[in-house]
Amino acid sequence: MRIRTLMLGWEFPPYISGGLGTACFGLTKAMDRLGMPVTFVLPRAKPIRLVAGTGEPVGSESADDPLHYAFRHVRLRPVGAALTPYASAGMVGVASRHASGLDRFGLDLEADSHAIYGPDMVAEVHRYAEKVLQIAETEEFDIIHAHDWMTYPAGVALAAHSGKPLVIHVHSTEFDRSGEHVNQYVYDIERHAMHVANRIIAVSNYTRNIIISRYGVSPEKVEVVYNGVDGHGAYNGGGRQAWPAKTDKVVLFLGRITMQKGPEYFLYAAKKVLEKMNNVKFIMAGDGDLLYGSIELAAHLGIGHQVFFTRFLRGDDVHKAYQMADLYVMPSVSEPFGIAPLEALQHDVPVLVSKQSGIAEAFRNALKVDFWDINEMANKMIAVLRHPPLHEMLRVEGRKEAFRFRWEDSAARVNEIYHATLGVA
Repeated sequence: MRIRTLMLGWEFPPYISGGLGTACFGLTKAMDRLGMPVTFVLPRAKPIRLVAGTGEPVGSESADDPLHYAFRHVRLRPVGAALTPYASAGMVGVASRHASGLDRFGLDLEADSHAIYGPDMVAEVHRYAEKVLQIAETEEFDIIHAHDWMTYPAGVALAAHSGKPLVIHVHSTEFDRSGEHVNQYVYDIERHAMHVANRIIAVSNYTRNIIISRYGVSPEKVEVVYNGVDGHGAYNGGGRQAWPAKTDKVVLFLGRITMQKGPEYFLYAAKKVLEKMNNVKFIMAGDGDLLYGSIELAAHLGIGHQVFFTRFLRGDDVHKAYQMADLYVMPSVSEPFGIAPLEALQHDVPVLVSKQSGIAEAFRNALKVDFWDINEMANKMIAVLRHPPLHEMLRVEGRKEAFRFRWEDSAARVNEIYHATLGVA
């Protein structure tokens, strides 16, 4: 049976703010290749135009350029809602630029765990739900698949209205994003949806355990489906860039600069690396509520001249950042999965990841460290930068392993979950 899916998401490349858009695009493309009919409802103020065709990519087929990918079985339905999940540094404002996290290291910074969300989120979440109910009146579907908390109210309402089963896909929880200082509104939405949903997909066992222990969900209800990388769109660009100078080693942080991603631990480890090596540059590529606080912390540590803040990157700029890097570091405090390390390995960049991540449980050929252990983090950075055999082993074996995480396998497992939820063969 070909199950028709009404999929609800809040971002899709090229309109992305984080890894969810990349994950939704990778999974949806793989579902398309498997012949799974999907209608993807996406909040967007302006219409999205997809290239019509026979399923073959037109022009560039990359995770950054989905509008040049022609789907056979997937349709995007944009709706008039502007879900902006994470506040940029500019949106936070001067008074709350120094959000939670950096003050633990002795700086007089103001904590504001709610600064991570954009303005008017409550209204936009409800607007999106109303639009979804309207669109559903003109769609035929067998199952509802909702990605992350902003689409859960729409999914719950649609399931109640239509009588169709609801599958929710948990890419991140409020405990990942805000630590113990959760936004009660967001937590309540997540918990309610988890208990209403027929089935829950978690992106790792790490996330599954949070769902069970923090939200009181029955273990039998939660399935693990790992994210993947797109081997069809693997980047095979040119050689390393000339900047920074070729004599410099480059360590890359690429992600949202927010409490969840551990930017302060990265900077403190960078300080320790530079005490032993002076030919290292650190790139922090991303935006977020801790951007300005991180810039000030780098200056406070006396390493501001060695750390480059690029703000948010997209498209070819992301590829160039990977090309320049000798090592990618993901020091996340709590990371449900972590697609960026797999992308780094696609670009032949070895990776160091925190043990508090889903990718750490599933991946062998990466260095791993507790996010809080800045001494060990620095030691492992130095080891990779100083010892070419270690760098080469992590690069070669890591790249091989990365391509074993295939979106087609993820999509096939999602299809099995759909059939089990519906009780059909």
